Amino acid sequence: QVQLVDSGGGLVQSGGSLRLSCAASGSIFSYREMNWFRQAPGKERELVAATNGGGVTDYADSVKGRFTVSRDNAKNTFYLQMNSLKSEDTAVYYCNAVVVIDDLGSTWHGWGQGTQVTVSS
Repeated sequence: QVQLVDSGGGLVQSGGSLRLSCAASGSIFSYREMNWFRQAPGKERELVAATNGGGVTDYADSVKGRFTVSRDNAKNTFYLQMNSLKSEDTAVYYCNAVVVIDDLGSTWHGWGQGTQVTVSS
């Protein structure tokens, strides 16, 4: 079984930075997708960044130029570096992944538990 654990959220002033982490564990052969979503109070969950199996990342227009996804293969951990934070970035952030779990190509799809990011103006 695969598990994703989000961490790194907190309270930061507008213009500040945070780095979120998503640590993956379990039987992981490869990644098909690794995504970051967020959900603000009263709003639907929205896609922030999507990374495909080739390592190419697309960003939501609202975060382009401010957020960057990276990966530490040795630690099986993905990061979301968030700079120039704005009050509208306040949300619970979730990592999400589709991973290949065996040599037959079976996949697992799941979510981290979420981490709260609050940006004060």
